Amino acid sequence: MQTKSEIVGVYIGARNSVAVRGLWNSLPPLYCQCAVAYTDFWADGAAVLPGANDIEQSARKRALTTYIERFNNTLRPRVSRLVQKTLSFSKSLENHIGAIWYFIHHYNTSLLVEHYLKNND
Repeated sequence: MQTKSEIVGVYIGARNSVAVRGLWNSLPPLYCQCAVAYTDFWADGAAVLPGANDIEQSARKRALTTYIERFNNTLRPRVSRLVQKTLSFSKSLENHIGAIWYFIHHYNTSLLVEHYLKNND
């Protein structure tokens, strides 16, 4: 069974080198020292992330991006503001960002509660 991981860095914006740099800068410094970056071999990611050019394009490394895709598929139904054809859709960018942050804090808190309950039963 796959364990869930805490979200430690977030950048909300366009998919470009500025966004990749923003995501990297959002990580705590300790994580940046020992981080392993898995990308979909996108040129902007390889230009910004340290060591990304050294990663070989094997099927195993490509498969590791499925963790990110799985999280994105978890995020969409839980934050209905991101789905345009719902009643809760908002045109305000600030509301979208706030809803994403609310989800991230709730997600991380639920992991802590789950861990606590598992270890204290």
